[in-house]
Amino acid sequence: MTDRPGAGVPAVSRSRPVLVFAGLMVAMLLATLDTQVVATALPTIAGDLGGLNQFAWVTTAYLLTFTAVSPLYGKLGDLFGRRRVFLVAIVIFLVGSALCGAADSMTMLIIFRALQGIGGGGLTVSIFAILGDLFDPREGARYQSYATAVFGVSSVSGPLLGGVITDHLSWRWIFYLNMPLGVVALTLVAVFLRLPSAEARRARIDYGGIVLLATASTAVALLSSWAGHSYPWSSPVIIGLIAGAVVLIAAWLVVESKAAQPIIPLRLFRDSTFTIANVVAFVAGFVTMGALTYVALYLQMVTGVSPQSAGLLMLPLTAGLLIATTVSGQIMFRTGSYKWFPAASMAVAALAFVLLATLSVDSGLVVICGYLAILGLGGGLSQQTVVIAAQNTTPRADLGAATSTVTFTRMLGTLLGASIFGAILNSGLAGQSGLSQGISVTPEAVSKMPERARHAYELAFSHALTGVFLTGIPILLVALAVALFMKNIPLAPRRNGPPAPAPEPEPAAKSSTP
Repeated sequence: MTDRPGAGVPAVSRSRPVLVFAGLMVAMLLATLDTQVVATALPTIAGDLGGLNQFAWVTTAYLLTFTAVSPLYGKLGDLFGRRRVFLVAIVIFLVGSALCGAADSMTMLIIFRALQGIGGGGLTVSIFAILGDLFDPREGARYQSYATAVFGVSSVSGPLLGGVITDHLSWRWIFYLNMPLGVVALTLVAVFLRLPSAEARRARIDYGGIVLLATASTAVALLSSWAGHSYPWSSPVIIGLIAGAVVLIAAWLVVESKAAQPIIPLRLFRDSTFTIANVVAFVAGFVTMGALTYVALYLQMVTGVSPQSAGLLMLPLTAGLLIATTVSGQIMFRTGSYKWFPAASMAVAALAFVLLATLSVDSGLVVICGYLAILGLGGGLSQQTVVIAAQNTTPRADLGAATSTVTFTRMLGTLLGASIFGAILNSGLAGQSGLSQGISVTPEAVSKMPERARHAYELAFSHALTGVFLTGIPILLVALAVALFMKNIPLAPRRNGPPAPAPEPEPAAKSSTP
């Protein structure tokens, strides 16, 4: 292994970067696919295992633990070395996958999905942080764009792939197929990735910060899952979750301000670039995934396509995401500048929301796909840019914490976006059609309505969805105004990077322990 001259940033052996990167991308694919891969398989799973009233938790449990542990893994990587943390995370993910495939009840499947999410959250954070270690910010922009493309494509493609596997094999193979691919990723990273040891410093684990942040994240995740669905927004349960989340976040801020080694160092937010990157990440997660959820529902409710076809119609969004991430990554690599990409992302996403707000029952599929492609372009322009921006202005000692914070804020935005947009859609349906539980009406139920009632419902749903997109426009414009203040700091070798310590030894006795 060689060191980058003068940068203090390690470089993977130049004969092995493709193998290391391939292992990281396979792990990224698995972790992000599993956020939504069971969506289309849930009816089949419920029919097999029973527990129909619990089936939504199969997805929620994974997202909850995935989000809650993200900051923890980033800090652990800073303290103990990212390679070790990555290997621990992938082992947890694979154990969880095997147990999910073998589950014989809905309760056990939910518990094992939570375990799987603990590994998946660690994988995603560790991968982006490892890339930040391997490459300086300018060169890393190119590789981060590939990783972000995998992240975005797998997030969008999960429901489609899950449906195909369930139809042609069994829902259990959704989890079993993780095993051979995960072993490949584990082997490639364990054998070929060598990073410097973590700095020799006494680790003082921020237990208070970990517990408070995980509990607050759980409250937010439950809020996003229950509000407007299982419980009305005015119910004591939802009001209690909101109050609890606020109190827990306030307590966490107090604890973090006093912790010797906080899980998320609040001093990072003194840097305007880091703060803006997190604002853009939050809003991008909020609007993009929220829109994706309800456009897919619109396609089924109004146009009458099947869930699998709705997944296929998301491909234009995926294409836009791929184009934007790849092109922006290449431009950042060649120019060393990322300043305008977050603002461009918010502007293009706002344009997409304006266009999506015009959808009606008469809108053709070609028009809808065109609007989704524009939304994908908007999302792709900021996906890896905010990670690169945060890493570029962060000392190497805090690289993992900075990376995990951006990932965490994006996931929080995703959770809250789906919940709040769902409440707006429900409110719109209740106001126009008298349906107090609008989105609990399934596409199958709509298709069986008498023609006049079906047409009335489709009109009501279309109008209610317009309210969702109109709500997102001002949020995007505020984020655009914030993004315009992003400083033009050239991508350069890591600042405050001390000389890299000696690489980790590779004795045979440690080969079986991450």
